[in-house]
Amino acid sequence: MTAIYFNSWLEEYKHPFGAIQQLNTAHFSINVKSAGVEKVSLIMRKEDGERGFERLPMTAETDDFYKCSYTFDQGKGLYFYYFEVLCNGEATIYCGSNQGNGGIGVLSTAIEEVHPYQITCYETHDPAPDWYRNGVVYQIFPDRFFNGNLHREISHSKRNTFIYGTYEDEPLYLKDENDEIIRWDFFGGNLMGIIKKVPYLKSLGVTVLYLNPIFEAASNHRYDTGDYFAVDGILGDEETFEQLVSILHENDMRLILDGVFSHVGRNSRYFNHDGRYGKGSGAYQNIESPYYPWFSFSEYPEEYKSWWGIKDLPEINKDNTDFQQFIYGKDGVLDKWTSLGVDGWRLDVADELPDFFITGIRQRLNQYPEKVLIGEVWEDASKKISYDQRREYVFGNALHGVMNYPFRESILAYLDEKQTSQQLAEQLTILQENYPEAIFYNNLNNIGTHDTERILTLLDNNTTKLSFALGLMFMLPGVPTIYYGDEAGLTGGKDPANRKFFPWENQDQAIFENYQRWVRRRTENPILAQGGFYPFYTDELLGVLRCHKGQSALYLVNLTDKEVAVSIDNLHFTKALPIFESLLQELLKDVVIAEHSDCFIMKK
Repeated sequence: MTAIYFNSWLEEYKHPFGAIQQLNTAHFSINVKSAGVEKVSLIMRKEDGERGFERLPMTAETDDFYKCSYTFDQGKGLYFYYFEVLCNGEATIYCGSNQGNGGIGVLSTAIEEVHPYQITCYETHDPAPDWYRNGVVYQIFPDRFFNGNLHREISHSKRNTFIYGTYEDEPLYLKDENDEIIRWDFFGGNLMGIIKKVPYLKSLGVTVLYLNPIFEAASNHRYDTGDYFAVDGILGDEETFEQLVSILHENDMRLILDGVFSHVGRNSRYFNHDGRYGKGSGAYQNIESPYYPWFSFSEYPEEYKSWWGIKDLPEINKDNTDFQQFIYGKDGVLDKWTSLGVDGWRLDVADELPDFFITGIRQRLNQYPEKVLIGEVWEDASKKISYDQRREYVFGNALHGVMNYPFRESILAYLDEKQTSQQLAEQLTILQENYPEAIFYNNLNNIGTHDTERILTLLDNNTTKLSFALGLMFMLPGVPTIYYGDEAGLTGGKDPANRKFFPWENQDQAIFENYQRWVRRRTENPILAQGGFYPFYTDELLGVLRCHKGQSALYLVNLTDKEVAVSIDNLHFTKALPIFESLLQELLKDVVIAEHSDCFIMKK
């Protein structure tokens, strides 16, 4: 009888934990108990590596442990491994991961059933600037936040649009028989409105603003860029933008802009379908236009490649060198706005941008001090495949981090009781294992954005569960992001209902104070931004432990309908306990968590 055990989350089996920098060495151990072991091997393969499968013999040591080491000398990328055990009189036994995830190994006698473990190998340690890593981000959909003009007049009327009669109106789209939007709707929020609400944002405690697109466009969301070098008139002008940047910096706040570089608007300066930028100008109007090579026409001018087939969004050919220079060359779009004091960029639909394009953007931003680059990626970015290519988002010198939608999905699944506390703790550990440490702490955490239903709506207006979601977002590694209005109790389903005007006259004060409380905890306790991360669980509870420089912070959630007295004997950590049991016992002494309740404990 042969007994085999391996666990990639425990350092006695794999050291160091998680991702590894290129040219560094990892040490592997596997426990094999058998009377007749012939050979134990580590099988390692770098994806697209020149050496293919490598078989490394493992040496027997005490207590039935077999060990070997591997140096990651084939460059950055993904490496995959499993174990092979040969025993007298038995079939070969393979030890791989559970469906490609980390943790406890799964045994099989059929090689085709083996799911290798993943190791992410990165080029450089790539922490984001401290202002970002230690910050709290607030996302604003500019048209829906506040109108700062005197008497609330509209700054610049647009054609083929309408303005809502009251701020309480429900957003809607006017569409034709082809389901195309024929009238864009606006509430009139603008940059001056953001300026005037800086005191409110300060009272909430946020330190970074992330704005949905502000450049000239036809729509209210402005992901159909019309002119990359102009502020949309309904939001204000460049002078107002500079005033916003200056006031934010005076208040120790930073600004991240949304970069939409995959596509432009059909009615943009560059495509100019309706001729608003002048007859004979733009790719649609003139085949001799300097912008014509940016686009891919199949039948000029009506048939062209567009983003996900949406005719309103002609897709840009990112291989075009003129467009590359236009965006990240000298005096290009990035230079224009970053030189005015913009502190970072969020790249819309990063999957649509080739790796070389993202690298070009990063290299340009590196010319400025203390800038951050975040990408919109909805999946585990360490292993994302887009257009049949493994993406290099997190391997170094590309994105600092991504929008952490996997965290959000796991939190919601747990709160909706579709995932147990054990499953959530393990899912969080999988992400921690796959991401380079710097990226893991750089990711932009969220429980809602302009692309998702409002968090309170998703939780059926259950404010207790909203509090849990908020607590988990702030306790997990990464930078927490508040979607405007969530802190006021704003509700709404899918787009456009998730983009209502901020309810300035009808805020939920209890929800606001809870957000404010968690922002204060994050700001006053650096451990929540910098501390080590150790998820754990019991049959009834989910727990998060953060540790840093002798300090500890604990957060526990009880979703059950019964009171739970916490005992360390019942706690299951996915990784080795990082503190002495006596200290944990002290932290949890006499802790009883009421039904449908949570608990935050800080030990300094």
